[in-house]
Amino acid sequence: MAGTITWARLLAAAAASCLACLATTSALAAAPPPGTTALCRDGTPSFSATHAGTCSRHGGVATWLDGTGTAPATTTPDAARPVASAPAAAGARTVLLHARTRTGACTRGALPDPRCSPGAIDPALTRAVLCSAGFHTSSVRHVSTSLKHAVEVAYGMAPRAYGRTIEIDHIVSLQLGGSNDIANLYPEPGGGTSGYQVKDRLENALHRLVCAGEMTLAAAQRGIATNWLQLYRSVFGVTP
Repeated sequence: MAGTITWARLLAAAAASCLACLATTSALAAAPPPGTTALCRDGTPSFSATHAGTCSRHGGVATWLDGTGTAPATTTPDAARPVASAPAAAGARTVLLHARTRTGACTRGALPDPRCSPGAIDPALTRAVLCSAGFHTSSVRHVSTSLKHAVEVAYGMAPRAYGRTIEIDHIVSLQLGGSNDIANLYPEPGGGTSGYQVKDRLENALHRLVCAGEMTLAAAQRGIATNWLQLYRSVFGVTP
């Protein structure tokens, strides 16, 4: 009997220890990055200084961390509303070009980290829409400051303004049907052979090729998301 009681006590102690470990691990995993003011419903941290528009592309706010408490369940994301001067469905859906397998500890480089930033498109932005005379990227552009800061944090950067040294850029550009989703954004250098001005030249050329029928929209989207520097060499015949 004494052996049975001792064994039961040991099992109970082990179970309590495991529960404590799990609680500690969960608390550590849930700890938001410094400066976070809200957690979005999809788990993305927000660094917005105001409540207006916070987590609009991430299903709304799950919890405020600025002392105002939990967000109401009736929060409606802006992504569910049509964008002014754009097709009604534009911005309402996002299609990832590859699986997004990581949301933090992303590696900065000349190209986006494909685990964090695989590229994404808005299927409502068809070739007919993109090549129409009345289409302007300003009508579908919606990248808030808090979303830019979330990208910076994911790539190990401080959430702040970087001026012209860094641009939170669309991987698949808006003129090629890219989405405003975080999976289609990454911190791009402001200068050098892999800077945003070089990529802008490629994006403009791809738009002309697509609209001229010399390249399919899908090929342009996948090519620029996979390796835009390689695609640059293919289009222009030279290395940036």
